[in-house]
Amino acid sequence: MKKKKTIDPSRREFLKNSSLAAAGFFIVPRHVLGRGFVAPSDKLTIAGIGVGGKGESDLHEFSKSPNANIAYLCDVDDRQAVKSVNRFPNAKRYKDFREMLDKEHKNIDAVSVSTPDNVHAVAAMAAMQLGKHVYVQKPLTHDIYEARMLTEAAKRYKVVTQMGNQGASGDGVRQMQEWYNAGIIGDATSIYVWTNRPIWPQGLGTPKGKDEIPKELDWDLWLGPAQVQDYHKEFVPFNWRGFWAFGTGALGDMGCHLIDPAFKTVGLGYPSEVECSQAAVYEKAWTPDYYPECCPVASSIKLRFPGKNGKGDVKMYWMDGGIRPERPDELGPDEIFGDRDGGGVLIVGTKGKIMCGTYGSNPTLLPTSRMKEVDIPKTLARVPEGHYVQWINACIAGYGQKELSSSFEYAGPLTETILMGNLALRAWNVKTKNFAGRKKLLWDAVNMKITNFDEANEFVRREYRDGWKMSWG
Repeated sequence: MKKKKTIDPSRREFLKNSSLAAAGFFIVPRHVLGRGFVAPSDKLTIAGIGVGGKGESDLHEFSKSPNANIAYLCDVDDRQAVKSVNRFPNAKRYKDFREMLDKEHKNIDAVSVSTPDNVHAVAAMAAMQLGKHVYVQKPLTHDIYEARMLTEAAKRYKVVTQMGNQGASGDGVRQMQEWYNAGIIGDATSIYVWTNRPIWPQGLGTPKGKDEIPKELDWDLWLGPAQVQDYHKEFVPFNWRGFWAFGTGALGDMGCHLIDPAFKTVGLGYPSEVECSQAAVYEKAWTPDYYPECCPVASSIKLRFPGKNGKGDVKMYWMDGGIRPERPDELGPDEIFGDRDGGGVLIVGTKGKIMCGTYGSNPTLLPTSRMKEVDIPKTLARVPEGHYVQWINACIAGYGQKELSSSFEYAGPLTETILMGNLALRAWNVKTKNFAGRKKLLWDAVNMKITNFDEANEFVRREYRDGWKMSWG
Protein backbone atom coordinates (compact mmCIF):
# COMPACT_ATOMS: atom_id res chain seq x y z
CA MET A 1 0.00 0.00 0.00
CA LYS A 2 1.37 3.36 -0.99
CA LYS A 3 1.54 5.61 2.06
CA LYS A 4 -0.11 8.98 1.91
CA LYS A 5 1.90 11.99 2.94
CA THR A 6 0.76 13.11 6.38
CA ILE A 7 1.59 15.88 8.77
CA ASP A 8 1.71 15.92 12.55
CA PRO A 9 0.73 19.43 13.59
CA SER A 10 0.79 20.83 17.05
CA ARG A 11 -2.42 21.36 18.95
CA ARG A 12 -2.35 25.05 18.04
CA GLU A 13 -2.09 24.25 14.32
CA PHE A 14 -4.88 21.73 14.62
CA LEU A 15 -7.23 24.19 16.27
CA LYS A 16 -6.45 26.83 13.63
CA ASN A 17 -7.28 24.45 10.79
CA SER A 18 -10.82 25.38 9.82
CA SER A 19 -10.90 23.56 6.49
CA LEU A 20 -11.41 20.02 7.82
CA ALA A 21 -13.91 18.21 5.67
CA ALA A 22 -16.97 16.49 7.11
CA ALA A 23 -18.51 13.51 5.37
CA GLY A 24 -22.02 12.05 5.55
CA PHE A 25 -24.38 9.78 3.68
CA PHE A 26 -27.83 10.19 2.21
CA ILE A 27 -30.73 8.81 4.22
CA VAL A 28 -33.86 7.61 2.46
CA PRO A 29 -36.85 8.01 4.82
CA ARG A 30 -38.48 4.72 5.79
CA HIS A 31 -41.89 5.83 4.58
CA VAL A 32 -40.58 5.90 1.01
CA LEU A 33 -40.30 2.10 0.98
CA GLY A 34 -43.27 1.46 3.20
CA ARG A 35 -43.81 0.02 6.65
CA GLY A 36 -41.52 -2.84 7.72
CA PHE A 37 -38.79 -2.24 5.13
CA VAL A 38 -35.32 -0.98 5.93
CA ALA A 39 -34.03 1.31 3.21
CA PRO A 40 -30.54 0.40 1.94
CA SER A 41 -29.24 3.79 3.04
CA ASP A 42 -30.71 3.23 6.51
CA LYS A 43 -28.18 0.44 6.92
CA LEU A 44 -25.05 1.58 8.72
CA THR A 45 -22.04 -0.15 7.18
CA ILE A 46 -19.60 -0.82 10.03
CA ALA A 47 -15.94 -1.79 9.99
CA GLY A 48 -14.47 -3.38 13.11
CA ILE A 49 -10.86 -2.63 14.08
CA GLY A 50 -9.91 -5.20 16.68
CA VAL A 51 -12.58 -7.90 16.42
CA GLY A 52 -11.54 -10.41 19.09
CA GLY A 53 -12.36 -10.31 22.79
CA LYS A 54 -14.31 -7.15 23.57
CA GLY A 55 -14.28 -6.26 19.89
CA GLU A 56 -16.11 -9.48 19.11
CA SER A 57 -18.81 -8.76 21.68
CA ASP A 58 -19.11 -5.15 20.47
CA LEU A 59 -19.79 -6.25 16.89
CA HIS A 60 -22.26 -8.84 18.16
CA GLU A 61 -24.16 -6.10 20.00
CA PHE A 62 -24.19 -3.87 16.92
CA SER A 63 -25.48 -6.73 14.78
CA LYS A 64 -28.62 -6.99 16.93
CA SER A 65 -29.85 -3.83 15.24
CA PRO A 66 -31.58 -4.39 11.88
CA ASN A 67 -29.87 -1.20 10.75
CA ALA A 68 -26.31 -2.50 11.23
CA ASN A 69 -24.27 -4.12 8.48
CA ILE A 70 -20.97 -5.57 9.76
CA ALA A 71 -19.09 -5.52 6.47
CA TYR A 72 -15.37 -5.31 7.35
CA LEU A 73 -13.24 -7.07 9.96
CA CYS A 74 -9.72 -5.96 10.80
CA ASP A 75 -7.52 -7.73 13.32
CA VAL A 76 -3.77 -8.30 13.57
CA ASP A 77 -4.28 -11.75 15.13
CA ASP A 78 -6.18 -14.39 13.15
CA ARG A 79 -6.66 -16.47 16.31
CA GLN A 80 -8.59 -13.71 18.05
CA ALA A 81 -10.70 -12.95 14.98
CA VAL A 82 -12.17 -16.46 14.65
CA LYS A 83 -15.52 -15.84 16.38
CA SER A 84 -16.21 -12.66 14.43
CA VAL A 85 -15.19 -14.30 11.15
CA ASN A 86 -17.59 -17.17 11.81
CA ARG A 87 -20.41 -14.83 12.84
CA PHE A 88 -19.94 -12.51 9.85
CA PRO A 89 -18.70 -14.82 7.05
CA ASN A 90 -19.45 -12.29 4.32
CA ALA A 91 -17.38 -9.54 5.88
CA LYS A 92 -14.14 -8.65 4.12
CA ARG A 93 -11.02 -9.16 6.21
CA TYR A 94 -7.90 -7.04 6.77
CA LYS A 95 -4.96 -7.01 9.17
CA ASP A 96 -3.88 -3.37 8.82
CA PHE A 97 -6.62 -0.81 9.50
CA ARG A 98 -4.72 1.77 7.44
CA GLU A 99 -4.94 -0.44 4.38
CA MET A 100 -8.62 -1.13 5.03
CA LEU A 101 -9.50 2.54 5.35
CA ASP A 102 -7.42 3.43 2.31
CA LYS A 103 -9.13 0.84 0.10
CA GLU A 104 -12.66 0.75 1.53
CA HIS A 105 -13.37 4.23 2.89
CA LYS A 106 -15.96 4.94 0.21
CA ASN A 107 -17.96 1.90 1.37
CA ILE A 108 -17.67 2.40 5.14
CA ASP A 109 -20.03 4.59 7.19
CA ALA A 110 -18.73 3.94 10.69
CA VAL A 111 -15.88 2.27 12.54
CA SER A 112 -15.73 0.42 15.85
CA VAL A 113 -12.30 0.43 17.55
CA SER A 114 -11.55 -2.22 20.16
CA THR A 115 -7.79 -2.68 20.05
CA PRO A 116 -5.34 -2.49 22.96
CA ASP A 117 -5.41 1.03 24.43
CA ASN A 118 -2.27 2.27 22.70
CA VAL A 119 -3.89 2.01 19.22
CA HIS A 120 -7.26 3.63 20.05
CA ALA A 121 -6.35 7.20 19.11
CA VAL A 122 -4.48 6.57 15.85
CA ALA A 123 -7.21 4.25 14.56
CA ALA A 124 -10.05 6.55 15.59
CA MET A 125 -8.40 9.67 14.16
CA ALA A 126 -7.71 7.91 10.85
CA ALA A 127 -11.41 7.04 10.57
CA MET A 128 -12.64 10.47 11.71
CA GLN A 129 -10.54 12.37 9.21
CA LEU A 130 -12.28 10.34 6.51
CA GLY A 131 -15.63 11.47 7.91
CA LYS A 132 -16.48 8.14 9.55
CA HIS A 133 -18.52 7.91 12.74
CA VAL A 134 -16.60 6.13 15.48
CA TYR A 135 -17.30 3.94 18.49
CA VAL A 136 -14.16 3.52 20.62
CA GLN A 137 -13.73 1.19 23.55
CA LYS A 138 -12.80 2.61 26.94
CA PRO A 139 -10.56 4.27 27.85
CA LEU A 140 -10.90 6.55 24.87
CA THR A 141 -7.13 6.97 24.53
CA HIS A 142 -3.78 6.03 25.99
CA ASP A 143 -2.62 9.55 26.90
CA ILE A 144 -4.12 12.94 27.74
CA TYR A 145 -3.05 14.70 24.55
CA GLU A 146 -4.78 12.04 22.43
CA ALA A 147 -8.01 12.45 24.39
CA ARG A 148 -8.02 16.20 23.84
CA MET A 149 -7.31 15.80 20.12
CA LEU A 150 -10.09 13.25 19.57
CA THR A 151 -12.56 15.43 21.47
CA GLU A 152 -11.76 18.43 19.29
CA ALA A 153 -11.60 16.38 16.08
CA ALA A 154 -15.11 14.99 16.64
CA LYS A 155 -16.49 18.52 16.51
CA ARG A 156 -14.31 19.57 13.59
CA TYR A 157 -15.15 16.56 11.44
CA LYS A 158 -18.78 16.52 12.61
CA VAL A 159 -18.95 12.77 13.17
CA VAL A 160 -21.07 10.83 15.66
CA THR A 161 -18.96 9.44 18.49
CA GLN A 162 -19.44 7.13 21.45
CA MET A 163 -17.04 5.63 24.00
CA GLY A 164 -17.64 2.03 25.02
CA ASN A 165 -18.57 2.58 28.66
CA GLN A 166 -21.99 0.97 28.26
CA GLY A 167 -23.12 1.76 31.80
CA ALA A 168 -23.44 5.38 30.69
CA SER A 169 -26.69 4.39 28.94
CA GLY A 170 -28.12 2.59 31.98
CA ASP A 171 -31.03 3.73 34.11
CA GLY A 172 -28.88 3.82 37.26
CA VAL A 173 -26.78 6.86 36.41
CA ARG A 174 -29.90 8.76 35.34
CA GLN A 175 -31.63 8.01 38.62
CA MET A 176 -28.56 9.26 40.48
CA GLN A 177 -28.60 12.47 38.44
CA GLU A 178 -32.29 12.99 39.23
CA TRP A 179 -31.69 12.55 42.95
CA TYR A 180 -28.73 14.91 42.87
CA ASN A 181 -30.48 17.54 40.75
CA ALA A 182 -33.40 17.45 43.20
CA GLY A 183 -31.03 18.28 46.05
CA ILE A 184 -31.57 15.01 47.92
CA ILE A 185 -27.96 14.82 49.13
CA GLY A 186 -27.11 18.52 48.85
CA ASP A 187 -23.80 19.51 47.24
CA ALA A 188 -21.14 16.86 46.69
CA THR A 189 -17.98 17.32 48.75
CA SER A 190 -16.14 14.05 48.19
CA ILE A 191 -16.40 10.96 46.00
CA TYR A 192 -14.93 7.50 46.64
CA VAL A 193 -14.41 5.03 43.80
CA TRP A 194 -12.86 1.57 44.10
CA THR A 195 -12.31 -1.68 42.20
CA ASN A 196 -10.87 -5.15 42.72
CA ARG A 197 -8.82 -4.76 39.51
CA PRO A 198 -6.20 -5.61 38.41
CA ILE A 199 -7.16 -9.20 37.64
CA TRP A 200 -4.05 -9.53 35.46
CA PRO A 201 -0.33 -9.29 36.36
CA GLN A 202 0.90 -5.85 37.48
CA GLY A 203 3.88 -4.65 39.44
CA LEU A 204 6.18 -7.46 38.28
CA GLY A 205 8.06 -5.86 35.40
CA THR A 206 8.40 -6.89 31.76
CA PRO A 207 8.89 -10.63 31.17
CA LYS A 208 12.51 -11.55 30.49
CA GLY A 209 13.71 -13.05 27.23
CA LYS A 210 11.38 -13.41 24.25
CA ASP A 211 8.98 -15.94 22.77
CA GLU A 212 8.44 -17.09 19.21
CA ILE A 213 5.84 -14.95 17.45
CA PRO A 214 2.79 -17.04 16.43
CA LYS A 215 2.35 -17.24 12.65
CA GLU A 216 -1.22 -15.93 12.96
CA LEU A 217 -0.05 -12.71 14.66
CA ASP A 218 1.46 -9.65 13.00
CA TRP A 219 3.46 -8.46 16.01
CA ASP A 220 4.63 -5.25 14.36
CA LEU A 221 1.03 -4.18 13.67
CA TRP A 222 -0.01 -5.25 17.16
CA LEU A 223 2.59 -2.86 18.63
CA GLY A 224 1.07 0.02 16.67
CA PRO A 225 2.62 3.34 17.79
CA ALA A 226 4.33 1.72 20.82
CA GLN A 227 8.10 1.47 20.74
CA VAL A 228 9.54 -1.75 19.33
CA GLN A 229 10.10 -4.54 21.83
CA ASP A 230 10.27 -8.32 21.87
CA TYR A 231 7.16 -10.46 21.76
CA HIS A 232 6.13 -12.24 24.95
CA LYS A 233 3.20 -14.61 25.09
CA GLU A 234 2.19 -13.00 28.39
CA PHE A 235 1.14 -9.81 26.56
CA VAL A 236 -1.43 -11.35 24.21
CA PRO A 237 -4.38 -11.45 24.27
CA PHE A 238 -5.24 -10.01 27.71
CA ASN A 239 -2.36 -9.11 30.02
CA TRP A 240 -1.14 -6.12 27.97
CA ARG A 241 -3.40 -4.06 30.27
CA GLY A 242 -0.75 -4.08 32.99
CA PHE A 243 2.06 -2.56 30.92
CA TRP A 244 2.31 1.19 30.29
CA ALA A 245 3.47 0.71 26.69
CA PHE A 246 0.15 -0.86 25.72
CA GLY A 247 -2.39 -0.45 28.50
CA THR A 248 -3.57 1.96 31.18
CA GLY A 249 -3.76 -0.35 34.18
CA ALA A 250 -6.61 -0.89 36.60
CA LEU A 251 -7.62 2.78 36.49
CA GLY A 252 -7.79 2.87 32.69
CA ASP A 253 -9.60 -0.44 32.48
CA MET A 254 -12.34 0.25 35.04
CA GLY A 255 -12.24 4.00 35.66
CA CYS A 256 -14.56 4.85 32.76
CA HIS A 257 -17.15 2.44 34.15
CA LEU A 258 -16.85 3.47 37.79
CA ILE A 259 -16.02 7.17 37.69
CA ASP A 260 -18.63 7.90 34.99
CA PRO A 261 -21.70 7.76 37.32
CA ALA A 262 -20.17 10.27 39.75
CA PHE A 263 -18.60 12.42 37.01
CA LYS A 264 -21.94 12.78 35.27
CA THR A 265 -24.08 13.10 38.40
CA VAL A 266 -22.01 15.85 40.00
CA GLY A 267 -21.16 17.53 36.68
CA LEU A 268 -17.39 17.47 37.06
CA GLY A 269 -14.91 19.00 34.63
CA TYR A 270 -11.13 18.90 34.45
CA PRO A 271 -9.28 18.33 37.74
CA SER A 272 -6.91 20.97 39.07
CA GLU A 273 -4.55 18.77 41.07
CA VAL A 274 -3.64 15.14 41.72
CA GLU A 275 -1.58 13.12 44.18
CA CYS A 276 -1.09 9.40 44.61
CA SER A 277 0.50 6.49 46.40
CA GLN A 278 1.10 2.99 45.13
CA ALA A 279 1.95 -0.48 46.35
CA ALA A 280 4.89 -2.47 45.01
CA VAL A 281 6.32 -5.97 45.02
CA TYR A 282 9.67 -5.94 46.83
CA GLU A 283 12.43 -7.82 45.07
CA LYS A 284 16.18 -7.70 45.73
CA ALA A 285 17.32 -4.08 46.00
CA TRP A 286 13.93 -2.69 45.12
CA THR A 287 13.50 1.04 44.64
CA PRO A 288 10.37 2.96 43.56
CA ASP A 289 11.60 3.08 39.94
CA TYR A 290 12.48 -0.63 39.77
CA TYR A 291 9.59 -1.45 37.41
CA PRO A 292 8.73 1.82 35.64
CA GLU A 293 7.35 -0.01 32.60
CA CYS A 294 4.65 -1.83 34.57
CA CYS A 295 1.49 -0.52 36.26
CA PRO A 296 1.47 -0.88 40.08
CA VAL A 297 -0.10 -3.81 41.88
CA ALA A 298 -2.38 -1.39 43.77
CA SER A 299 -2.79 2.36 43.99
CA SER A 300 -4.59 5.20 45.74
CA ILE A 301 -5.20 8.48 43.90
CA LYS A 302 -6.72 11.78 45.00
CA LEU A 303 -8.05 14.32 42.50
CA ARG A 304 -9.46 17.76 43.22
CA PHE A 305 -12.08 19.42 41.00
CA PRO A 306 -12.72 23.16 41.21
CA GLY A 307 -16.19 24.06 42.44
CA LYS A 308 -18.71 25.48 40.00
CA ASN A 309 -21.35 28.19 40.42
CA GLY A 310 -20.04 29.26 43.80
CA LYS A 311 -19.95 25.73 45.23
CA GLY A 312 -16.96 24.21 46.99
CA ASP A 313 -14.30 22.02 45.45
CA VAL A 314 -14.96 18.29 45.11
CA LYS A 315 -12.37 15.69 46.09
CA MET A 316 -12.32 12.28 44.39
CA TYR A 317 -10.51 9.27 45.86
CA TRP A 318 -9.70 6.30 43.61
CA MET A 319 -8.54 2.94 45.03
CA ASP A 320 -7.66 -0.26 43.18
CA GLY A 321 -5.99 -3.59 43.88
CA GLY A 322 -8.70 -4.54 46.38
CA ILE A 323 -8.29 -1.45 48.57
CA ARG A 324 -11.59 0.06 49.71
CA PRO A 325 -12.60 3.21 51.56
CA GLU A 326 -14.04 3.01 55.07
CA ARG A 327 -17.62 1.77 55.16
CA PRO A 328 -20.05 4.64 55.73
CA ASP A 329 -21.69 4.65 59.16
CA GLU A 330 -25.13 4.75 57.51
CA LEU A 331 -24.59 1.31 55.96
CA GLY A 332 -25.70 -1.66 58.04
CA PRO A 333 -23.15 -4.36 58.94
CA ASP A 334 -24.80 -6.93 56.65
CA GLU A 335 -25.46 -4.57 53.73
CA ILE A 336 -23.12 -4.82 50.74
CA PHE A 337 -20.76 -1.91 50.20
CA GLY A 338 -20.64 -1.30 46.45
CA ASP A 339 -21.30 -4.45 44.44
CA ARG A 340 -20.50 -8.14 44.73
CA ASP A 341 -17.85 -7.85 42.00
CA GLY A 342 -15.58 -5.73 44.18
CA GLY A 343 -16.27 -2.26 42.82
CA GLY A 344 -18.32 0.71 43.89
CA VAL A 345 -18.95 4.43 44.07
CA LEU A 346 -19.88 6.59 47.06
CA ILE A 347 -20.88 10.24 46.62
CA VAL A 348 -20.83 12.20 49.88
CA GLY A 349 -22.95 15.35 49.96
CA THR A 350 -23.79 18.02 52.48
CA LYS A 351 -27.20 16.41 53.14
CA GLY A 352 -26.67 12.72 52.41
CA LYS A 353 -24.92 10.02 50.41
CA ILE A 354 -25.49 7.99 47.23
CA MET A 355 -23.89 4.60 46.62
CA CYS A 356 -23.84 2.47 43.47
CA GLY A 357 -22.00 -0.45 41.94
CA THR A 358 -19.96 -0.75 38.75
CA TYR A 359 -21.66 0.76 35.65
CA GLY A 360 -23.92 2.78 37.97
CA SER A 361 -25.82 -0.35 38.96
CA ASN A 362 -28.18 -0.47 41.94
CA PRO A 363 -28.10 3.22 42.96
CA THR A 364 -28.92 3.53 46.65
CA LEU A 365 -29.46 6.39 49.08
CA LEU A 366 -27.84 5.99 52.48
CA PRO A 367 -29.09 5.02 54.91
CA THR A 368 -31.03 2.56 52.76
CA SER A 369 -34.20 3.42 54.68
CA ARG A 370 -34.27 6.68 52.70
CA MET A 371 -35.17 4.72 49.60
CA LYS A 372 -38.73 4.38 50.98
CA GLU A 373 -39.00 8.07 51.79
CA VAL A 374 -37.91 9.62 48.50
CA ASP A 375 -40.05 9.59 45.39
CA ILE A 376 -38.46 11.70 42.66
CA PRO A 377 -40.15 11.86 39.24
CA LYS A 378 -38.18 10.85 36.18
CA THR A 379 -36.91 13.95 34.44
CA LEU A 380 -34.21 12.41 32.24
CA ALA A 381 -34.91 10.27 29.18
CA ARG A 382 -33.88 6.63 29.43
CA VAL A 383 -32.08 4.65 26.73
CA PRO A 384 -34.22 1.54 26.21
CA GLU A 385 -32.38 0.64 23.01
CA GLY A 386 -29.07 0.45 24.87
CA HIS A 387 -25.63 1.96 24.38
CA TYR A 388 -24.78 0.28 21.07
CA VAL A 389 -28.03 0.84 19.22
CA GLN A 390 -28.17 4.41 20.52
CA TRP A 391 -24.94 5.07 18.60
CA ILE A 392 -26.20 3.32 15.47
CA ASN A 393 -29.41 5.34 15.46
CA ALA A 394 -27.47 8.56 16.00
CA CYS A 395 -25.13 7.76 13.10
CA ILE A 396 -28.07 7.21 10.77
CA ALA A 397 -29.76 10.42 11.94
CA GLY A 398 -26.55 12.40 11.42
CA TYR A 399 -24.21 14.54 13.50
CA GLY A 400 -25.94 16.60 16.16
CA GLN A 401 -29.39 15.08 15.62
CA LYS A 402 -29.57 12.71 18.61
CA GLU A 403 -28.23 12.80 22.14
CA LEU A 404 -25.58 10.24 23.08
CA SER A 405 -24.63 8.90 26.49
CA SER A 406 -20.86 9.12 26.03
CA SER A 407 -19.98 11.22 23.01
CA PHE A 408 -16.39 12.41 22.88
CA GLU A 409 -17.52 15.84 24.10
CA TYR A 410 -18.21 14.10 27.42
CA ALA A 411 -15.97 11.03 27.19
CA GLY A 412 -12.87 13.10 26.38
CA PRO A 413 -12.79 15.07 29.65
CA LEU A 414 -13.75 11.91 31.57
CA THR A 415 -10.85 10.04 29.98
CA GLU A 416 -8.46 12.92 30.68
CA THR A 417 -9.43 12.76 34.35
CA ILE A 418 -8.63 9.05 34.47
CA LEU A 419 -5.36 9.49 32.63
CA MET A 420 -4.41 12.28 35.04
CA GLY A 421 -4.36 9.63 37.76
CA ASN A 422 -2.08 7.50 35.61
CA LEU A 423 0.19 10.47 34.98
CA ALA A 424 0.65 10.80 38.73
CA LEU A 425 1.45 7.09 39.08
CA ARG A 426 4.03 7.24 36.30
CA ALA A 427 5.56 10.46 37.63
CA TRP A 428 6.06 8.63 40.93
CA ASN A 429 8.85 6.65 39.26
CA VAL A 430 10.68 9.58 37.66
CA LYS A 431 14.33 9.51 38.71
CA THR A 432 14.89 12.90 40.27
CA LYS A 433 15.68 14.41 43.64
CA ASN A 434 12.24 16.06 43.44
CA PHE A 435 10.55 12.72 44.02
CA ALA A 436 7.09 13.03 42.47
CA GLY A 437 5.43 10.75 44.99
CA ARG A 438 5.98 13.40 47.64
CA LYS A 439 4.35 16.08 45.53
CA LYS A 440 0.84 17.27 44.82
CA LEU A 441 0.85 17.82 41.06
CA LEU A 442 -0.89 21.01 39.90
CA TRP A 443 -2.65 20.81 36.53
CA ASP A 444 -3.23 23.57 33.98
CA ALA A 445 -6.05 21.92 32.02
CA VAL A 446 -6.25 24.55 29.28
CA ASN A 447 -2.60 24.09 28.31
CA MET A 448 -2.41 20.39 29.33
CA LYS A 449 0.57 20.93 31.62
CA ILE A 450 1.74 20.11 35.14
CA THR A 451 2.93 23.48 36.46
CA ASN A 452 5.04 22.46 39.47
CA PHE A 453 6.92 19.34 38.32
CA ASP A 454 8.00 19.58 34.69
CA GLU A 455 9.38 16.03 34.59
CA ALA A 456 5.81 14.71 34.82
CA ASN A 457 4.82 16.37 31.55
CA GLU A 458 6.50 13.65 29.52
CA PHE A 459 3.43 11.54 30.32
CA VAL A 460 0.94 14.03 28.88
CA ARG A 461 1.87 13.01 25.36
CA ARG A 462 3.87 9.92 24.48
CA GLU A 463 6.30 9.61 21.60
CA TYR A 464 5.16 7.40 18.74
CA ARG A 465 7.66 5.22 16.95
CA ASP A 466 8.58 5.95 13.36
CA GLY A 467 5.82 5.29 10.86
CA TRP A 468 2.97 6.04 13.26
CA LYS A 469 1.31 9.41 13.68
CA MET A 470 -2.03 10.73 14.83
CA SER A 471 -2.17 12.78 11.67
CA TRP A 472 -4.56 14.63 9.42
CA GLY A 473 -4.19 16.47 6.18
